[in-house]
Amino acid sequence: MLIFLINKDYIYVLFMKFFILFLFFFAKTIFASSVNHIGEKGKESEVDRIIEIKMFDNYFEPNQIDIKKGETIKFIVINLGDLVHEFNIANKEMHIQHQSEMMKMIENEILLGDTIDHKKMKEMAKIDHSMSHSHSNSILLEPNMSGEIIWKFSSNIKLEAACNIPGHYESGMIAAINNI
Repeated sequence: MLIFLINKDYIYVLFMKFFILFLFFFAKTIFASSVNHIGEKGKESEVDRIIEIKMFDNYFEPNQIDIKKGETIKFIVINLGDLVHEFNIANKEMHIQHQSEMMKMIENEILLGDTIDHKKMKEMAKIDHSMSHSHSNSILLEPNMSGEIIWKFSSNIKLEAACNIPGHYESGMIAAINNI
């Protein structure tokens, strides 16, 4: 009769290997779903309309955006303020979670008031992917810079556009996104 003795450390190591492999192969699906419930990156060929967003120091123009479920919008975002600002499409809970990432960018001296240290951002992203700020629902701009987001609104979930740089959301840098 054979008796197998299983070492607890062996089971732990085996479990961790399985877990790491699982994350490696399925991470894209797992993490993509966290954004997919609010919409998805749109295609240029499917844009229904274009909306220009002006970012000033701690407010957006327009401060309300009307959308229809299924609509693909190209946002042309222009930072007319004196500080770095973000245009981020999400629900309130996602904004609150994202604010800790933005705080880390300040703590790591990536965001410096009116500039973004892109070299440091790229280096830090090798250690912590959230430091890359490469989200399809968000754009981070220095003063007098512009960029675009193409977003397909595929759900009726309550959304808002906001700047999550520490202090900006709290001061009201939010634009309501209304389902019509």
